[in-house]
Amino acid sequence: MKVPLDYARPGGDTIGLALLRVKATDPSKRVGSLVFNFGGPGGDGVTALAQSAGSYRTLNTRYDLIGLDPRGVGRSAPVTCVDDRRMDEINAQDDSPDDAAEERALTAARESYDRGCAARSGRLLPHVGTPSAARDLDVVRTVLGDRGLHYFGVSYGTWLGGSYAHLFPRAVGRAVLDGAVDTRISTEDLDLQQAAAFQRALRSFGTACAGLGRDACPLGRDSASVVAAIGTLLDGLDRAPLPTSGGRRLTQSLGTTGVSAALYSEQAWPTLAQGLAEAVRQHDGTTLLTLADLQNGREDDGRYSNLSAANTAITCADTPDRYTVQDVRRVLPKFRNASPVFGPSMAWSMLQCTGWPVRGDAAAQRVAAPGAAPILVVGNTGDPATPYAWAPALVKEIGKSAALLTLKGQGHGAYDTNDACVRAAVDAYLLDGRVPADGTTCG
Repeated sequence: MKVPLDYARPGGDTIGLALLRVKATDPSKRVGSLVFNFGGPGGDGVTALAQSAGSYRTLNTRYDLIGLDPRGVGRSAPVTCVDDRRMDEINAQDDSPDDAAEERALTAARESYDRGCAARSGRLLPHVGTPSAARDLDVVRTVLGDRGLHYFGVSYGTWLGGSYAHLFPRAVGRAVLDGAVDTRISTEDLDLQQAAAFQRALRSFGTACAGLGRDACPLGRDSASVVAAIGTLLDGLDRAPLPTSGGRRLTQSLGTTGVSAALYSEQAWPTLAQGLAEAVRQHDGTTLLTLADLQNGREDDGRYSNLSAANTAITCADTPDRYTVQDVRRVLPKFRNASPVFGPSMAWSMLQCTGWPVRGDAAAQRVAAPGAAPILVVGNTGDPATPYAWAPALVKEIGKSAALLTLKGQGHGAYDTNDACVRAAVDAYLLDGRVPADGTTCG
């Protein structure tokens, strides 16, 4: 479908949006279309739904499932910045510098990346912010013929869903926002809280890993010793990257990414334990590199999705925050205190938008939706990527139309953990319109 590139000039240039539809299996009881956003920002909704539609069979009985690549993402006028070889170099580069030379290298790489984005995608960059994507959703709703937008947003998708509700409160249908983002906090606070949440998730993994015994988890006998061993391993990669079966080397940055990637789902913990055991016993970084590649959007053939480029473009369009190296140095101690493993790299990630060629707009952070139909916000107490505190914060930001559903669990988001209580509550809401009582808890 076609939408305006710039909604301020609706008669001007257009861009194409890619959608995938999985038709309802019981059309006689069809509610409408259910549009998904699986997160990011920068996540490809078409491919994600194609791969995961089976997880939503119950919802698919009465909904056409819709996967959408938002503007700037995947097949929808994708933002591009650098070639695949350069992406390999960027992802392997030290992203937690220890001295002035490494700081200069990091900032130079960031500046070069930004220049590439401006050169390749400068026309798109001013128009990929979340409010524009939310306006696209209303065009999607109209094209699909639904009076209200039925929506399932995960992670960043909760921000997009909140933005839609703010702009079109009377057009909200049944909306689930799972793995909520607090849209009103600064980039510094967001990164700091996320670092602490990843550290908590790592401690939970440490407990589970230690429980497997020394054969499966040769890192320690309890959570503290496992987490300490992981920190030592990653510190060692800074000096001596590990070889992998494909010929690339597992650097500290890639190793840290691989560990954090596995914390998104408790189902990935055995793979993480295997990768850590291989690294410690066999000095082989292959499994950890595979996890990092999945997180970075790298295919086995070396090609990258545009996840990184779209993530940067959308993030920097949605916030006016621009930090300096001095800002990062100032906050490094509290980031290290929040997470010895993830804190330093997450502090330096505050530079993501520093030299970005487009100014960010704080208007993107508005999600108040007075007069909207009931919206269900879901939070997971063990979520590493969207800390649980963001869920009640988003409920407060949206207003009286929002209700909170809590899972006491592990992993990013709640519905896809397959917790029976969460699934039943969400399905009852989406299929029959029964909103769970605000404050309902599962797990």
